[in-house]
Amino acid sequence: MTIGDVPELPEVEVVRRGLHQHVAGRVVAEVEVLHPRAVRRHLPGGADFAARLVGRRFEAARRRGKYLWLDLDGGTEAVLAHLGMSGQMLVQPVGAPDETHLRVRFRFADGGPELRFVDQRTFGGLALTDLVPSAGTLVPEPVAHIALDPLDPAYDPDAAVTALRRRRTEIKRALLDQTLVSGIGNIYADEALWRVGLHGARATSGLPLAKAHALLSAATEVMTEALGFGGTSFDAMYVNVNGESGYFDRSLNVYGQEGRPCPRCGAAIRRDPFMNRSSFTCPSCQPRPRGD
Repeated sequence: MTIGDVPELPEVEVVRRGLHQHVAGRVVAEVEVLHPRAVRRHLPGGADFAARLVGRRFEAARRRGKYLWLDLDGGTEAVLAHLGMSGQMLVQPVGAPDETHLRVRFRFADGGPELRFVDQRTFGGLALTDLVPSAGTLVPEPVAHIALDPLDPAYDPDAAVTALRRRRTEIKRALLDQTLVSGIGNIYADEALWRVGLHGARATSGLPLAKAHALLSAATEVMTEALGFGGTSFDAMYVNVNGESGYFDRSLNVYGQEGRPCPRCGAAIRRDPFMNRSSFTCPSCQPRPRGD
């Protein structure tokens, strides 16, 4: 696994569903901030974060792209969570042993299971933020610039294709641009590109309309399939609220498959450096653009 590859949209959606089931409707009784870095995006600090949440009720767990948040009563604020590379939102019984990298603990007025934010690398974090209008709904202010993702009911494939083809860059860079289409990360970009036989270094300019539609449709399909498996997991970092890992990695065709035969043609899968990460392609099914 390379830095920045997970969690992506399906992984975050799995966590969102678990949070909504276990936390929505519950009133916060106490918040413990055990590491200041975990709330570094809440500029007034950990003590303010904790104090302002006591007595508040979580109304719903929501998501846009890779961003996750818990709406608060009153309808104007939310707790925004970004999982980073190793962040976990866990629902644990009261009295369960603390995790080694426990950063924030929420206790509830009903005396039931706690919500814990665990983050080994502390790349993720929590923040209390205002809600603002965006694309017909309310989202945390830091998320307002993020485009709709392919699993959002309001997502418009035609508008997404237009935005993609208008951008003057390489196709894979455009797929990862969260202001064009959100939620597509390195793993699912590689899988979508393989499905439609495109190399990520191809220019968006001149990409046929039908091919652009096919690419975004493939991204939607692969993420929907991954969601059905509970997401993709390469180690113990990504887990749902019950601590269980996804297993869509068993179904990946190119990502992480360097040297293995392409499921379609048998050629050895190739790995190339890409933006401090890696790109995985089939050299036969996805030929490099001429001159590259």
